Amino acid sequence: MSQKLILIVDLEATCWENHIAPSGCRQSVDEMEIVEFGCVIATRAGKVLDKRSFLVRPRINPELSPFCQQLTMISQAMVDAAPLFTEVVPEVDAWLHAWPDLKEWASWGNYDRRHIVAQSERESCFPAFMVLPHLNLKTIWKNTTGERKRNGLGSALKYHNLAFEGQPHRGIDDACNMARLLPCMDWCFASIA
Repeated sequence: MSQKLILIVDLEATCWENHIAPSGCRQSVDEMEIVEFGCVIATRAGKVLDKRSFLVRPRINPELSPFCQQLTMISQAMVDAAPLFTEVVPEVDAWLHAWPDLKEWASWGNYDRRHIVAQSERESCFPAFMVLPHLNLKTIWKNTTGERKRNGLGSALKYHNLAFEGQPHRGIDDACNMARLLPCMDWCFASIA
């Protein structure tokens, strides 16, 4: 059971101070664009087998807000040099081709799944891993620990006396930290996530 492979995905996306997009609308998955796919291949026991950060150049709002740059530590120059979403998705698919035994993917909560669906529909380009079953790691962790109020990634790490490694709100670092929590989860709750 512990050797079952999981793709952990954590996104970073365009965002603005006070959650108001340049359009004047409240930021949502319909307004925001992915700027990073942080991806980790791990076993359910938490062993990281591979990891990769895929940066994405936003198309609708190509300039990152100062708030977004400070939060994610992703600079304007980094996204300016990155490919568009429709070019990154085939890169992700090609990278995952080396992992044919991958049977599920996971994120901390449902935001990442909802955002990928929204942007994929807008751009008519879906990552291949989206056909795999999705595991909500936050739900599995909450059901394992019984913790209801403090269930963000940082709080979950603290619950297990683990310090955050890397830069919070950076997709690849968030995904690596999720992998560190996998051994703390009771996988009997995976089917209800």
